[in-house]
Amino acid sequence: MTATQPTTDTLTTFWAHPAEEVQQQLGSTPQGLTAAEAANRLTKYGPNQLHPPKTAGAFTLFLSQFKSPIILILIVAALVSFFLGERTDTLIILIIVGASGMLGFFQEKGAAEAVEKLISVIEIKADVLREGKQLEVPITSVVPGDITLLNAGDAVPGDCIVLESSSLFVDEAALTGETFPVEKIAGVTAADATLSGRTNAIFSGTHVVSGTARALVAKTGPATEFGKVADRLKLRRPKTEFERGVTRFGYLLMEVTLMLVIFIFAVNVYLKRPVLEAFLFSVALAVGLTPQLLPAIISVNLSHGARRMAQQKVIVKRLASIENFGSMNVFCSDKTGTLTEGKVELQGTLDVDGAGSQKVLLYAYINASFESGFNNPIDEAIRQHGNPDISGYEKLYEIPYDFIRKRLSILVSHNGENLLITKGALKNVLAVCTQVEAQDGSTRKLLSAGVKPEKESANAAVSAEIEQEFEKLSAQGLRVLGVACRVMDGETSITKESEQDMTFLGFITFLDPAKADISKTIERLNSQGVKLKIITGDNSLVAANISRQVGLNSDRVLSGSDLVHMSDSALVHQVDRVDIFAEIDPNQKERIIRSLQKAGNVVGYMGDGINDSPALHAADVSISVDSAVDVAKEAADIVLLEKDLSVLDRGVQEGRSTFANTLKYVFMATSANFGNMFSMAGASLFLPFLPLLATQVLLINFLTDLPELTIATDRVDEELVERPRRWNIPFIREFMVTFGLVSSIFDYMTFGALLLIMNATTEQFRTGWFIESVVSASMIVLVIRTRRPFFKSAPSRYLLLTTILVICGVIILPYTPLGSPFQFVSLPPQFLLMLAVILVLYVLTAEAAKKVFYRVVNF
Repeated sequence: MTATQPTTDTLTTFWAHPAEEVQQQLGSTPQGLTAAEAANRLTKYGPNQLHPPKTAGAFTLFLSQFKSPIILILIVAALVSFFLGERTDTLIILIIVGASGMLGFFQEKGAAEAVEKLISVIEIKADVLREGKQLEVPITSVVPGDITLLNAGDAVPGDCIVLESSSLFVDEAALTGETFPVEKIAGVTAADATLSGRTNAIFSGTHVVSGTARALVAKTGPATEFGKVADRLKLRRPKTEFERGVTRFGYLLMEVTLMLVIFIFAVNVYLKRPVLEAFLFSVALAVGLTPQLLPAIISVNLSHGARRMAQQKVIVKRLASIENFGSMNVFCSDKTGTLTEGKVELQGTLDVDGAGSQKVLLYAYINASFESGFNNPIDEAIRQHGNPDISGYEKLYEIPYDFIRKRLSILVSHNGENLLITKGALKNVLAVCTQVEAQDGSTRKLLSAGVKPEKESANAAVSAEIEQEFEKLSAQGLRVLGVACRVMDGETSITKESEQDMTFLGFITFLDPAKADISKTIERLNSQGVKLKIITGDNSLVAANISRQVGLNSDRVLSGSDLVHMSDSALVHQVDRVDIFAEIDPNQKERIIRSLQKAGNVVGYMGDGINDSPALHAADVSISVDSAVDVAKEAADIVLLEKDLSVLDRGVQEGRSTFANTLKYVFMATSANFGNMFSMAGASLFLPFLPLLATQVLLINFLTDLPELTIATDRVDEELVERPRRWNIPFIREFMVTFGLVSSIFDYMTFGALLLIMNATTEQFRTGWFIESVVSASMIVLVIRTRRPFFKSAPSRYLLLTTILVICGVIILPYTPLGSPFQFVSLPPQFLLMLAVILVLYVLTAEAAKKVFYRVVNF
């Protein structure tokens, strides 16, 4: 249920009013809402989602089983037949169509419910105040009037007014396109201020880059600014590679169906058979060729795969991504926590000459201790390394780290002196330094960043020494940061422009060792056709060192500066040849992903940080981890409960198994159905009667679908998951025609046996062909489900059991009272003997055809 949220002037332009006034208008308090009031508002305003779930989901899902135009035409034609007196046939048609719909409904409903339970494990949460207590609630349960507590990495749960903040910077790129994070503070802004100018407001669809805040939620769901934009643009995620394949497969079926149905209908009308009967027969054939349970089969396969992947600690948020997971041939990731242990240890604090320095340790510790942004492993390692006495230092101001400056600055007061301490990427710290401090406290001038000396100088020598020390440390696999300081002469606040004329103090080095078994995991991925590529913000030397340790090709590294000077077309030609991308910023990550896709790859990307969101949105398969920040988990299709490539390896196997089983259904349904239609098209030319009634065709389709519903449980041969596979429509067409024609050969043998040997009546002919069609289609499933000889690849027990039950039921049906409504008659025993001979020959021929087919046609 959704409702219009408060639209008074105060809430329409809440940023233009004092926070107390907005709070009063919303009926909230500094302690937040009560639990009862929050529940009432959730009922009134609906869940905090852009597109809340529909309440009539089950009914809508049931109706969707009959949305196929062919099914609708059949139902209408059956009703016309009812009014013309053919009431028994009409009832049978509607029962069979309804039973097929119920099968699909229950399968899809069960699949959807299973997936909902899995997704709830990793749903995005928000911290709110309820009755003065801090609670963690699903972000969909946040309502207007809630007070939310925000930290770095959190997704903003609605349009909010800032009540109080500390060094709060928010990424609003999704709304404003602004690249740099925007600082947010409490206050009042003009009613006509632009989105980017509302410095006291934060909006749904954005996320916190650094700092903390307490904010009052004014609007949620579709009423937010992001909701309005999304509604206007009708935003949709692009189709996955698998979904595009399903669409192409649908076009193939439509072409074949239209061609054969029109031909069969025209022939029967030309032969002066009853028009309505011919029309019903033709439409029933169209239903027979169309694998109408394909949506249900896909849903069941995907949900079954999702449950199996959950057992491997992989949670699937978007079902269609499972197939892409299996099709993925390039996997991109940062090295930290993926190739390495992810446990950063501080190795040393050094002055400019490479000697140990307590001053560098003290200043780094002050910077890390007073930092209030995202809790990152670098600062945690510094805080755990030692315990210098910083009781005499008082924090005055902070400029949070961002991915453009790559620096974090803290202004502190100590003994009446205000001191700016900056820590960050070495090159970025040196860029704002004009001198260096030696161990004895003396200083030397530093060559300005980017300036090349015309001749040798002392300044140039200092710069060269620092660069040499950096390269030496980096080559050892150590991550190197720089520390600098500046006396601020009584200033109590700073800006980014304050980061200048600083004194470089020295280096901080960190070690994050490679995982012990990572080389074997990478080898397994390579053997499965998945190539690992590292995209990292670390410098090239560190990235190359770690990559060599784990067995990746480190001969060539592309850096962020290389990409700046490289055109998009040039990058497309280079990305497949390079395994390591270093010193990369967030937008360049996305550019690399896009280039890999343009080069013809299905690309997976794993990220867990604030800066990974653009690349996650761009990837074919976006992967995050349960410990990731909200914005990364929200963007991901798949969430790993452990940041471990071995978990990914198992997930890839499950993805490929799911895809393989889906294709099995496609191969089974299209080849058998095409064969039957081709046979009926031919039979229509020489038989003086319709080869089968519409009700009999529909029953064949229904019964042959029953074993195929269990395909999700089937075993998958190793060779089918050893490399990535995608939809290959030409291959499916070749398979359909080849095995459809093999099926038709034995259909015609059945015709001959019935007409020439048994002199069958019309009813006997239809009964005999009905039995042969269902039994052969059921048995052939066991042959074409594997590339191996069918007796060397055991099917799942559910598939085998349903196949046996269907075969037995079909053979018995004509001899029971249930056969009469379908106009079936009993057949003499010699026909069953002839049928057994034909079926044995059919299985042997199909097995031989399969061996030749896979030798000639590669997939």
